[in-house]
Amino acid sequence: MHEMSIAEGIIQLLEDHATTQDFRRVKQLWLSIGELAGVEIDALRFSLDVVTRDTLADGAQIHIQRVPGQGWCLACSSPVTVHARFDACPQCGKYQVQVTGGDEMRVAELEVE
Repeated sequence: MHEMSIAEGIIQLLEDHATTQDFRRVKQLWLSIGELAGVEIDALRFSLDVVTRDTLADGAQIHIQRVPGQGWCLACSSPVTVHARFDACPQCGKYQVQVTGGDEMRVAELEVE
């Protein structure tokens, strides 16, 4: 389950920024996770519940925004919504879709004290 290592990486990122930006506690955390990032949201929530215990994010509200997958079809020159990598273009049916978005993972916002 790679979601546990993602959650641990998020906590490490928060701890690093707490040192450089001088905050002691994270009250709310907003994450932006792309639909094509390969992250199971329920597993990530569970992992975050586990790894935030006894850290600066213990008890923080965690908000996860799912970002839809986006692509560009090289065959029909159209922007398309992509739900899985290597799917056919929903407009022309060809398999020449290049992913242009929705594969990112980022901490979008923090509320700290």
